[in-house]
Amino acid sequence: MALGKLQKVLISDSLDPCCREILQAGGLRVQEKPGLSKEELLREIRDCDGLIVRSATKVTADVLEAAERLQVVGRAGTGVDNVDVEAATRKGVLVMNTPTGNSLSAAELTCGMILSLARQIPQAAASMKEGKWDRKKYMGMELNGKTLGVLGLGRIGREVATRMQAFGMKTIGYDPIITPETSATFGVEQLPLEQIWPRCDFITVHTPLLPSTTGLLNDSTFAKCRRGVQVVNCARGGIVDEGALLRALQSGQCGGAALDVFTQEPPKDRDLVNHPNVICCPHLGASTREAQSRCGKEIAIQIVDMATGKGLAGIVNGQALSKAFAPQTKPWIALARALGTVLRTASKQAQGSVQVCTLGTPLQEAGSYLMPAVTVGMLAGGVQKEVTLVNALLLAQEAGLKVTTTHRDVAPEPDSSAGLLQVSLQGTPHQVAGTVQGSTPVLRELNGATFKRPAPLAGPILIYRAKASELSALSTLAGLLGKVGVQLQSYHSSSTVAGEQWSVIGLSAPLSDLAELKSRVTEVFQLHL
Repeated sequence: MALGKLQKVLISDSLDPCCREILQAGGLRVQEKPGLSKEELLREIRDCDGLIVRSATKVTADVLEAAERLQVVGRAGTGVDNVDVEAATRKGVLVMNTPTGNSLSAAELTCGMILSLARQIPQAAASMKEGKWDRKKYMGMELNGKTLGVLGLGRIGREVATRMQAFGMKTIGYDPIITPETSATFGVEQLPLEQIWPRCDFITVHTPLLPSTTGLLNDSTFAKCRRGVQVVNCARGGIVDEGALLRALQSGQCGGAALDVFTQEPPKDRDLVNHPNVICCPHLGASTREAQSRCGKEIAIQIVDMATGKGLAGIVNGQALSKAFAPQTKPWIALARALGTVLRTASKQAQGSVQVCTLGTPLQEAGSYLMPAVTVGMLAGGVQKEVTLVNALLLAQEAGLKVTTTHRDVAPEPDSSAGLLQVSLQGTPHQVAGTVQGSTPVLRELNGATFKRPAPLAGPILIYRAKASELSALSTLAGLLGKVGVQLQSYHSSSTVAGEQWSVIGLSAPLSDLAELKSRVTEVFQLHL
């Protein structure tokens, strides 16, 4: 996947016009064709570099397979349930979303749902339209003094909590990632789930739909709740077990529910929708003019930034790529890929266990993006069609290559200030190490031999190992270069190990025939980095 080469983008769902305008202003060709059938989408996507969708378009594995040039799928919204992220990752296609674009709209809808449950506003309004005046039937409750349980304390969850605090509600919550100290800053006391169920008058869920959150509210958890608990789901269908919710409503264990999302949309089983204590909407969480404009604007800016090399935001897969645009990390990513390539070529294998070790405080957080880059180098040139920072770790796992990372704060001299990257193939003598000098990746060590003057790892290079006393290799190489008109641009030799030295030669172009040189050396290989 050649980043920065985006030319044509397809918008296949209805989006605010600002999305198209921003893309065009960024120099991209835009096709806007909402409402395509699957067959039409398969035809249209073939020559597109980017695809922007809302929730209607289903970006399935066969759509991705048909997209021969596709580099990025942009979801104008938060959830990516309609995108086969694993298939996109396997193909090296970046998936991005706009996690902040609809947060306020979803939070406001949730607050409206809580108010509607407390005062039965939709039911009372429907009764009035039927010509009735039934004040006694719709006795409600005040929110002041009630306890609201917020499950999921990300952007939307915290916006809901702070707004409902203005009504005098006590807010408690749970999130496996947000720390209790952080949630305390916006007024939410974090508790274990087992302590949350019996305390809540209202429960609202704001988690992604994951195996761990599917059926989070179920028969067992409803039984632990206060009788008459009110439940809101404006997040994802399936977080609340719909069968369990219906049973809890029928028994009175749940006093009311407000649902904007369903396991199947639109829902075919109408028992839940038709229950008198259920308020429901047709997935309107992001359906405001402001959210649609914001999401369309954000995804367009993100794709233009990607196309122009300015940066990446909203990454769902291939987080390593977000670092690939930073000037200070680009040469380190190039180094990691080069070291992976050298290790694969020297060891003649791309399987086994590879250890990536970052040394020095400047590289303390670098393992997360250098590990995929090393993996790209290890797998490049193999049976895979294309290996990128997006799909490298997935393809490595399938190829039988295990890559792990460690860090040590202290790097040996003379690399203590810049840092050092070591890559080794476990159970073998093969190990490489390098650093960055200026903006140039350089080789510091190869299989135990060190380079006092580090060898640049860029362009066509030739690496050979020969006896330290054997001087004919270099003269043979010089003769070969002269015959074919290739220039020797740099020469670096290593320390002697077991009577042998490594030599790294930078060339102006690769050599087509190494037969003459092979007779003078122990081993030799060429790379283009």
